[in-house]
Amino acid sequence: MNRLWLAPALVAFSIVAIYPQANLFTGRWDFTVTTDRDTFPQWMEVIEKDGGLQARIQPRGGAVRPFSAAKIEGSHLLVTLSPARNNRPETIWDLTVNGDKLTGVQKSGETTNAQLAAVRAPELKRPMPAQWTAPEPIFNGKDLSGWTPMGGVSHWVAQNGELVNAEKGANVRTTRTFDDFKLHIEVNCPDHCNSGIFLRGRYEIQIGTEGGTQPRNEMGAIYGYFAPAQDLPMGDGQWQVFDVTLVGRTVTVVRNGVTIHDRLELPGITGGAIDSNEGQPGPFFLQGDHTGGLRYRNITVSLPKK
Repeated sequence: MNRLWLAPALVAFSIVAIYPQANLFTGRWDFTVTTDRDTFPQWMEVIEKDGGLQARIQPRGGAVRPFSAAKIEGSHLLVTLSPARNNRPETIWDLTVNGDKLTGVQKSGETTNAQLAAVRAPELKRPMPAQWTAPEPIFNGKDLSGWTPMGGVSHWVAQNGELVNAEKGANVRTTRTFDDFKLHIEVNCPDHCNSGIFLRGRYEIQIGTEGGTQPRNEMGAIYGYFAPAQDLPMGDGQWQVFDVTLVGRTVTVVRNGVTIHDRLELPGITGGAIDSNEGQPGPFFLQGDHTGGLRYRNITVSLPKK
């Protein structure tokens, strides 16, 4: 996780009259942003409420946040990501819609600095499987077979049956990808640690004991969206046991035998997601790029039985 806390719920931006085109833009959108140096995911949700529009965006990193302002001009939705300030021009998204796709550009002042493309996010409404396979280890406790670093310098090692991030460095992910699953994973987080468990590489369960301004939003929170329903001790230096069930975009998280998220709908990707392809299987990945000292063990997965 990043040192940003849970964003507020949908916040109204510049209330505008609802033009006939407005409902074409409402909904959840999975974005791919392309610059001259990089390509990365983002996410947007737009709704109509009380005669106006409300919206929020999930940037590449950090927590989901409300837009600063927006308006419809003709067939375009113009969204202000950041207003002009301190001699810096405003940054906007200029979007047009064609069915279930959005296209557009990001501009800072008169300069176009990114191309935008989005598709409507899939609903992912699926029934709970009637049966699951027996838990299968996805970390063998001996080496990094089945896991691979995600860029940068990796300090992940297999040690005493544990997957250990000795120092701040690269993230690590499974080479396999998963769709619906039950994950069992145990983590030991030293004082003031900062990490995360990513489901399908897109949805982060926060792992942290840094304290900060809202400590209850750290250990076990769905980053940027949901604090745990139950207050539990941070558990510095103690093994924390997580059991996670993800079916479609419905998630249940049990920590140390206590249900802290009960069949919640994940609105969209969180900061740090590997991509915005929500309808596709994805890996598990563990953050190692914030702090070192994290230890994971007993990582198993169960899949829907066919």
